[in-house]
Amino acid sequence: MIRLLLLAGLFMISGKMNSQDLKKVAYKDGSQKLSGLVTSNAGKKLPGVLILPAWKGIDDEAKMAAAELEKQGYIAFIADIYGEGNIPTDNASAAKTAGFYKQNYEAYQKRISLALEELKKSGADPAKIAVIGYCFGGSGALEAARGNLPVVGAISIHGGIGKDKIRKNGPITAKILVEHPAEDESVSAEDYAQLVQELRDGKADWQIITYANSKHTFTNPASADYNPVMAKRAWEHTLMFLKEILK
Repeated sequence: MIRLLLLAGLFMISGKMNSQDLKKVAYKDGSQKLSGLVTSNAGKKLPGVLILPAWKGIDDEAKMAAAELEKQGYIAFIADIYGEGNIPTDNASAAKTAGFYKQNYEAYQKRISLALEELKKSGADPAKIAVIGYCFGGSGALEAARGNLPVVGAISIHGGIGKDKIRKNGPITAKILVEHPAEDESVSAEDYAQLVQELRDGKADWQIITYANSKHTFTNPASADYNPVMAKRAWEHTLMFLKEILK
């Protein structure tokens, strides 16, 4: 376990160093200024991965993921969902702001669509784009699939998987991978069952992997919930899925 924790620390340091190569990208939703980040291989024609960050906005986990994805030969773009002047500063404001987009899912889908356009402008092959998201971003990855946005796959990593019961289930064309921590208290058994039914009704190509002894933010080295063994497995599953659908 000590060895795993040391490796996690090295991963964080390496990820932060690599994340310094990320370039800011200014874009807009109407008058709202947005500021995303793109990997340094932008401009090349490569498969693309859109990263949707957790509920406090762009963080180190999203940056580390982008740096690692660049090493795998993908252009990665980290979306700015909230926009300048709206970044949460604590859990209460994060819950309120993220909650707005969960309730107003069309606004969330629009912000995701705008980020996808920026990813394409950065050189990503429009026919080879996937979206991954963490926590609130994991909810967004599923919203991209529900809205049939132009992605071939969506990965929800410890995301909120439920949706309002009044929303009808529709066809889902993107391939789906849900990485679900077994001890995630924010996801009810009802949410889980509802998602499975939604994916079946949508005739989706889907899989859910459940990680034992893992709480909500099990993949984040900065979190008290971090489980280095399961986080490593989840990342390997992410790369395997992306390789299958994008290469």
